[in-house]
Amino acid sequence: MLTYIVRRILYSIPVLFFSTFFSFLFVSYAGNPVALLRQNPRVPKSTLDHLIHQEHLDKPVIERYFLWVHDVFTQKLGKSLVTLQPIWPQITRTMGHTAQFIIISEVLAIILGVAIGIFSAIRQYSVFDYLFTSISFLGFAMPTFWLALLLQIAFTDIFLHYDIRIFYTSGLNSLPGGPTWSIDRLQHLALPIATLCIISFALYSRYMRASMLDVINSDYVRTARAKGVSEWRVIMRHVFRNALIPLTTVAALNFGALLGGAIVTETVFSLDGIGFWFIQALNALDLYEVMAYLLVTAIFIVVFNLIADILYGFLDPRIRYD
Repeated sequence: MLTYIVRRILYSIPVLFFSTFFSFLFVSYAGNPVALLRQNPRVPKSTLDHLIHQEHLDKPVIERYFLWVHDVFTQKLGKSLVTLQPIWPQITRTMGHTAQFIIISEVLAIILGVAIGIFSAIRQYSVFDYLFTSISFLGFAMPTFWLALLLQIAFTDIFLHYDIRIFYTSGLNSLPGGPTWSIDRLQHLALPIATLCIISFALYSRYMRASMLDVINSDYVRTARAKGVSEWRVIMRHVFRNALIPLTTVAALNFGALLGGAIVTETVFSLDGIGFWFIQALNALDLYEVMAYLLVTAIFIVVFNLIADILYGFLDPRIRYD
């Protein structure tokens, strides 16, 4: 297992290299990061020239890429081109906010999706199955930004008409302070959590139902039933464990991508997360902040792919990593 993990990490190095290289290339040609400063008459030309030279903007793109890689390892992702502030504190702050509602929403979506997927497969073509199949397809068809806006409008109207503050529809409290802060933070994060939970739940429940139906009619399941094993034990021990393998792949990929930054959700609700921070950096053409986000997202996706592969071995003993 250890050899497999080391080998996968080594394989990930060229993946990260090529992905960041082409990302750096495309973002560099997207626009001039000092264009906004040039429009400001209060910024002297000498200051702009010094900034361009200091941040190596007068060098070829390939050379700038390797200078950026050097800053990633020696200066913790380097400094912002716009504010000249270190990027690492911004990453840790915004990632902490994003992780709070991503983890909660994904855990809820997995629990609900697995439970309903199992019950829908056991009660195939029942009223319950048809009901949640319809709900799942509705969740698939609902764009994330549209669902977020619907929730935002609904709870804004409740507050305006009845003066009842159930959940906040924008912003994020960032000052910790005991139980009051925890309740306030939950009120701010409830709607983003609900948005991502509904979208992910639709995905997980359909995958779980389809995977359960593939396994439930297998030969070894019929053999277990023929031996007199109880139906609950057959479902949980023989069917459920094997049906989790496809869902593990989907959940790992989805979790890694979402943890990298739920851009749409954070933008709609104005959350101070890494996705919202990325949009602001992209609008400002802050090359190094954009690259920091893309690098962190790529690392998360690689890590969660590795976690999914490792979980395969625990779910299916036939899988070996020799």
